[in-house]
Amino acid sequence: MLTDKAQIGANGERLAVEYLAGRGFRIAHTNWRKGRYELDIVAERDGVVHFVEVKCRKDHGLTTPEEAITPAKFAALTRAAEAYMEEHHVDGEVQFDLVAVEHLGRRWTVRYIPNAMQSHW
Repeated sequence: MLTDKAQIGANGERLAVEYLAGRGFRIAHTNWRKGRYELDIVAERDGVVHFVEVKCRKDHGLTTPEEAITPAKFAALTRAAEAYMEEHHVDGEVQFDLVAVEHLGRRWTVRYIPNAMQSHW
């Protein structure tokens, strides 16, 4: 049985995938893992590989989903993206995006923030 937090996270990731797929993204992987590395969504559109972090929040949370992307979190995402690129032989343009999902009472809101994190590779 999933906890309330886990259920919100699972619903948020499902909504994020639906949102991206509905906007022309090809979903390559969800919940990709290798060792200690993890990526929520890896998608492709127009020749660009998008590493998409999904952050979910309940109504009246202490922080917004956008505030959850700290420098330490981005460093971990960067290492995971490097591992993914090596494993899948990705050699091209990449982008780090955020999908912010909020559970507001009985409804959900989904916001896509492209280039939410800038890599300097």
